[in-house]
Amino acid sequence: RMAARRALKAVLVDLSGTLHIEDSAVPGAQEALKRQLRGAPVTIRFVTNTTKECKRDLLERLMKLGFDIAENEIFTSLTAARNLLEQKQVQPLLLVDDKALPDFTGIATDDPNAVVVGLAPEHFHYDMMNRAFRLILDGAPLIAIHKARYFKKKDGLALGPGPFVTGLEYATDTKAIVVGKPEKTFFLEALRGAGCAPEEAVMIGDDCRDDVGGAQNAGMRGILVRTGKYRPADEDKINPAPYLTCENFPEAVEHILEHLL
Repeated sequence: RMAARRALKAVLVDLSGTLHIEDSAVPGAQEALKRQLRGAPVTIRFVTNTTKECKRDLLERLMKLGFDIAENEIFTSLTAARNLLEQKQVQPLLLVDDKALPDFTGIATDDPNAVVVGLAPEHFHYDMMNRAFRLILDGAPLIAIHKARYFKKKDGLALGPGPFVTGLEYATDTKAIVVGKPEKTFFLEALRGAGCAPEEAVMIGDDCRDDVGGAQNAGMRGILVRTGKYRPADEDKINPAPYLTCENFPEAVEHILEHLL
């Protein structure tokens, strides 16, 4: 089966939980990226569902941790959400962290007729959720930047936006439009400009469903790493199973260099 696959042309890499956890890099990740992966004949894209900060702050955080990454290599679900708002020509009620707002500069929000939900703990209170609920009942589309169940913080796992999006779906009897991982369109959009087909790409991430399952549904191979939010037996949660499960990002890079190029 593998022999029929085409040579690898692109590597998609998740950020939070794969390269870093909050302000700590995964051990050896900077070196694996700089010394190994950068030397390979592949396009690298960093794809993230993070909604906690705008792209500029995210890049700054990664550079402080010693990662050699350019802004145009990062594709975020915030960018995908913004593109959708512009296509739909709607004014959103933005339930996103204040640090993410710069990525929505220029989008009018004074008369909301759409609801956008990211990770925004300070907005997830009754009055704000009720405001969103009423807008959706009045016909406003519900747009989820992503629906992750949880993510990894230094002090343990924490609720993601998924449970809050699902609560709004349940109360309004509607389905959210999801823009980030694991949506197929997100992965294909991330590959745009890389000049390759999904079969020529591999995704590395710590979220079995959103990173690996999503990428494999889009036609790529998925490598699951046992860092970040990974929990034992996660690989059994998707079908087909991950192409590969590795201890961490450096090990995934080693496998790519030895077996996929």
